[in-house]
Amino acid sequence: MPILKSAIKKARKDKARTARNAIRALAVKRLIKAARRAPNAKNLTAVFSALDKAAKVHLIHPNKSARLKSRLSKLITQPSSASGSKSARLKSRLSKLITQPSSASGSKSARLKSRLSKLVPGKKK
Repeated sequence: MPILKSAIKKARKDKARTARNAIRALAVKRLIKAARRAPNAKNLTAVFSALDKAAKVHLIHPNKSARLKSRLSKLITQPSSASGSKSARLKSRLSKLITQPSSASGSKSARLKSRLSKLVPGKKK
C-alpha cells in the first residue's frame, strides 16, 4: 500500500492508464483481425490509423506498428493461393531474381538461370 500522498495519486493514475491502454489495445487487435479476415482499403485505413496512434502513445513499439502495416499491406497486393499455383509463384520470383542487374559477376545469374530451368517445367535455357 502506498503511504505518501504522491504515491497514492500515482497508483490511482496508473490504474486509470492501465484500463485506458487495455481498451486501446483491444480495439487495435480487433481491427487487425477484421483486416486479416476481409482485407480491403477501408479496413486497412482504419488499422493503419489505429496502429499509428498506438505507436504515438507508446502502446506498441513503432517498429511493431510498421511491421504489422507491412504484413497487412501484403494481403491486398498478394495474389490468393487459389488463383496462382506454386510453380507460377516460384517462376515469377526466380524471373525477378534473374532480371535484376547483378553488381558482381555473371556466374550468379547463370546459376539462377539453371535453377530456373530445373525447377519450372517448360522454361528453356
